[in-house]
Amino acid sequence: MKICVFGAGAIGGYLAVELALAGHDVCVVARGAHLEAIRKNGLKLLIGGREKVARVAASDDPSGFGQQEFVICALKSHQAHASAALIKPLLGPDTALVTAMNGIPWWYFYKTGGPYDGHHLESVDPGGRQWNLIGPERAIGCVVDPACEVIAPGVIRHHEFNRFIIGEPDGSHSQRVITLSQALTAANFDAPIRDAIRWNVWLKLWGNVCFNPISALTHATLDRITSEPRLRALCKSMMHEAKAVTEALGINIPEDMIDRRLAAAGSVVGHKMSMLQDLERGRSMEIDALVTAVQELGRMTNVPTPTIDIILALVQECGRQAGLYPPDFAPQRT
Repeated sequence: MKICVFGAGAIGGYLAVELALAGHDVCVVARGAHLEAIRKNGLKLLIGGREKVARVAASDDPSGFGQQEFVICALKSHQAHASAALIKPLLGPDTALVTAMNGIPWWYFYKTGGPYDGHHLESVDPGGRQWNLIGPERAIGCVVDPACEVIAPGVIRHHEFNRFIIGEPDGSHSQRVITLSQALTAANFDAPIRDAIRWNVWLKLWGNVCFNPISALTHATLDRITSEPRLRALCKSMMHEAKAVTEALGINIPEDMIDRRLAAAGSVVGHKMSMLQDLERGRSMEIDALVTAVQELGRMTNVPTPTIDIILALVQECGRQAGLYPPDFAPQRT
């Protein structure tokens, strides 16, 4: 199959190497030194004590790749929004777009039924840019479990996990989602199809909504955040608020998943969350899809989120002061 991985960073690079070595016609969109290294040396994956190298077509301009069967978007949410017009040339009549990203996806209210059906979220898709340029009917949901990192230009290190949970927004087991699952499975991934992909989106987000901003504000690692009593209590407060929003949207996740989520996170010793990594490396911070979206959904459903509101205000200002998050106003000069 023709597959374009749009954003060949840690997760996208992992996907691209394994899919290419499984025999698919894979191209990747990357930029800068990472792109040059891929063109020169191929895309390298360090996994399980082995080194795998895939020679793939790579460019920062996807317009020459032609129409694809699948586009896997592995960008951060705000980067995907900015890149919507660049994705468009890759889309043929039946091309599916797999959103392998964290947080609330831009297509969230496509075919949900109920009062919010067809609504787009300003926090993740300002102006409905992706909704209008790409189309929610192309979207296949994807919850990313693997932990990977780019350790050098063109080089991806896989740390743990290989599961990509996928699902259609309408819950159907369509031929395209079955085909995608089969392709991923044949490429050494665990790719279960879920008929309620938003359940899995929220379960992961319960962690991201608190772990990420708290890490950026405190510089604490994940095991510290989940074990220090006051930080753990802060996490639980934010998770309970997110749970209330989840339930207001008609999704029920058992209460005990909060403690299970905390326990699983606490077992990862020394890990810095992505928001902290971005802060330390001077990269734009992914705040809105992980935190602002929960606040927006709380306001839509009349669910108060006081703790999330406070942490969000602090981490947004942290990002602004570092020049890694857009300013919300321009002070007047006198």
